[in-house]
This record gives sequence, structure tokens and C-alpha cells, in this order.
Amino acid sequence: MKIGFDNNKYLKMQSEHIRQRIAQFGNKLYLEFGGKLFDDNHASRVLPGFQPDSKLKMLLQLKEQAEIVIVISADAIEKNKVRGDLGITYDLDVLRLIDAFRSIELYVGSVVITRYTGQPAADHFRERLSHLGIKSYLHYVIEGYPGNISHIVSEEGYGKNDYIETSKPLVVITAPGPGSGKMATCLSQLYHEHKRGIKAGYAKFETFPVWNLPLRHPVNVAYEAATADLNDVNMIDPFHLEAYGETTINYNRDVEIFPVLNSMFEHILGGNPYKSPTDMGVNMAGNCIIDDEICREASQQEIIRRYCQARYEQKKDRLGAKETVYKLELLMKQAGIATEDRKVIPAAMMRQENTGHPAAAIQLPDGQIITGKTSALLGTSAAALLNALKTLAHIDHTRHLISPAAIEPIQTLKTDYLGSRNPRLHTDEILIALSTSAAADETARLALSQLPKLKDCEVHSTVILSTVDENIFRKLGMRLTCEPVYETNRIFHP
Repeated sequence: MKIGFDNNKYLKMQSEHIRQRIAQFGNKLYLEFGGKLFDDNHASRVLPGFQPDSKLKMLLQLKEQAEIVIVISADAIEKNKVRGDLGITYDLDVLRLIDAFRSIELYVGSVVITRYTGQPAADHFRERLSHLGIKSYLHYVIEGYPGNISHIVSEEGYGKNDYIETSKPLVVITAPGPGSGKMATCLSQLYHEHKRGIKAGYAKFETFPVWNLPLRHPVNVAYEAATADLNDVNMIDPFHLEAYGETTINYNRDVEIFPVLNSMFEHILGGNPYKSPTDMGVNMAGNCIIDDEICREASQQEIIRRYCQARYEQKKDRLGAKETVYKLELLMKQAGIATEDRKVIPAAMMRQENTGHPAAAIQLPDGQIITGKTSALLGTSAAALLNALKTLAHIDHTRHLISPAAIEPIQTLKTDYLGSRNPRLHTDEILIALSTSAAADETARLALSQLPKLKDCEVHSTVILSTVDENIFRKLGMRLTCEPVYETNRIFHP
């Protein structure tokens, strides 16, 4: 894969910049961490060379100075809000995050439950945290937030919130997902620290939009595509332009909230150390792009993938998907791209047209495109996957890696004993069958060993896949898109 981003430079530059910001505020900084810490796959897709765990590695360079505070909204607990990419509720993700941080020796100081109004599920979760030996604090709904500054910055506003006890110079405020209350938690702490005579500061770490790239640069447009369902819009930071005469990029919510933040800083600290939303940020990613063309192309591909995903969501009748599709269509027009620019799409569609059966296409690391079609034995995904493994292992495509005689008993098990209507093997089943063959067959073992090479490969299916096949592609790290078409006319699709 071509590299357009210098990850080592990023780790060094980013950690040093945060150290400077800590020193700027008398050795106490509350850093709001936007996006994902462990698995920032969006960044790795649009900035080839950026490692999904780069933010975490950067924090590890600061681990002697840093502690983690995880924020979760009481409403999210009460409503069992689910993190879409992992399929687990926000409260369970808090526990997952704590384990993950501890496993790499990052200190987790506490959990903050925000927007608390006595929700029973939040009380139960807090009891669970207590039993696990984890400190927790409550932050409350503040009437008039964020407009009524004099009330918010008072004993009846932030003053009612619990004071979070911290012990390190850098306090990283993170959360399972958006809308958890990270910024409000930071500002509440500034209020309490100021009351105690402690000079503390606030900064924000958001990778996107990249403040020192042009507004319509594909990397920034890809961020709009990623947040199309949230109605985020990139825009020139007017406060930065007025203060410095310099054009920088931020997004609408930060620009809209800045006058409010400015008033809060004046009430809490007597003045705002920042002249613009851009000033608040500490992101150095834009300085580490080493090949702009590679990042542009990768970002354009991400926009197309987001569009395909939105059409898939629309077909599934997901709330708000129709509006998201419209917005992404506009972004694609602005970027001058079409679905045909994603090479696996025309390849899969051509294979389907030529065979009359659903098909899938996989683009291998060297750019070669491999296809597969539905057959009597194999589903579309399983066929394409086997063909890709054969190609990577330089195995003749006429060579059977799994005997048809070995597949038939699996089909019998599915249809006669497990009640499945579909006798064809899914990707998980074909991989298990291949593993079994590999025990006695060197060629099958060679094919199986190629699986790691499929990571980051593009794949497109001409029909919506089963949940099983989607999960297998995700576990292999492949980038899947589908046509918004079901293979059958049934109205129930599990």
C-alpha cells in the first residue's frame, strides 16, 4: 500500500506539542479527546500510513504525565445506546476502555456520569463501578446550558457538579462516543480548579477537519462524509481569520459554540487564552502528510465508501438515512467523483452481468482485482474470498482447496438439521472448511496463510450480504461496500 502520512513524525510532533500546551497552563491541562483512541480506522483510511492506534501510542509517550477520565451520559446508559461499530452498549464500552487502557499501563482515574437526573440505570451502573473499585462522579443537567453563562458559571451551575479528583498534569477526557459531555466536563473542572486556586487549562484534540488543509481538500471533505448523519459542516474559522488574517478550517459546532466558550473562560479565568476555535486545538496531523496525492485519492475512495454505506442504510430503512444519502451525493459532486471510481464496483457489476449471478470483487494489495460469483456450493463472498487466497498464494484456480465431498456434509448440516434455507457456504463456514483441509493439505495451508494480506483490501458485493459475511470481512480488516439490493424478494432479512 502506498504511504502518504509519516506516522513516526506525527507521534513525535504531537506529543511534543501537547507537552508545550501543558506547560502553558502551569502544568495542569484538561485535554478533550475527540474521535476514537484505539481504533481510528477513518484516519488510517484517509491518511495512508496513519496507524489506527497512533493516538494511543502518542499518549504512551506521555503516560507518566497522563491520566484518563472516561465520560458517559446518563441518558446513554438509560437508553442502552449502542456503539455501532462494536455492537455493544456505551456502559459496557466504558468497561472495555478501562481494561484496554490498563492493559497498556495508562492510568484511569475515574468515570464521570453526565446529564444525571436520577436515572435508575445510571445508579445501577455507578454501583457496578463501585464494586469494581472504580471511582465515579456525577455531573448534572444545568438549566439554560449553554446560553445562560452567569447561571452556568456559578455555584448553581458547574458548582453543583462533583469535583473530579485528579493527580496528573495531563487529564485526558474521553468517551465511548459523541454527545457524552466531554467539553462540559472539562469546563466544569476549570471552574472547580479555579475555586481552589489552581491554574488549569483546556485544549481540544480532534484529528478532523485538518485545520491547515484547504476547506475542500478531499481529506476534509471525507470528514464531512463521515459525519453526514450528524450534519457537521466544515467551515473557515472566522475568529482565527479576524485575529490573525490566516485561513484555517474548523467545523460548525466548534465555531458556533466559541462565543459561549469565550464568555465562560472570562467568567472562570478572567479572560480567554484563545482567540479562536483553531487556537484551542492541538492537532498536528496536517504537518505529517508526505504525499498529498496519495491522501487525496484515499480520501476520495472513503467518500465513495461512505456513500455506498448510506445507500445500504437507506435500503435497511434506517432513520435519517435518506437525508444522509442526499448530502453525500452533493459531496461526491463537489469532489468530482462517482461510484465507478471505486474499481471493485464496476468489476463486480460486470461479473454479475456476464454470469447472471450475484458477484463480488476484491482488490488485492498490488491492485489486481479478483472476482467470485454465487454457485451451488458457495455464496458470493466465499467464492471471491477463496479466489483471492488462491491468487495471493499463486495456486492454480482449477485446483480444489476444499473437496466438494467435504462441503456437502456441511450443507446437509445447515439445511437438514439447522433449518437453513440457504445451502451455500458463508465465509465463516468456508474458512473453517479450509482450516480443516489445511491439517492434511499443504496447498490449503498455504492458502490459509494468506489471510493477513487481505487487511485493508477493498471488496464490493452486488447484493447485500448476510451479517455473518459482513462480520468476517470486518474481522479480516477488509473495506466492504454493497449494492443496496437484496439477493431474494423476501421481506424479512435476518
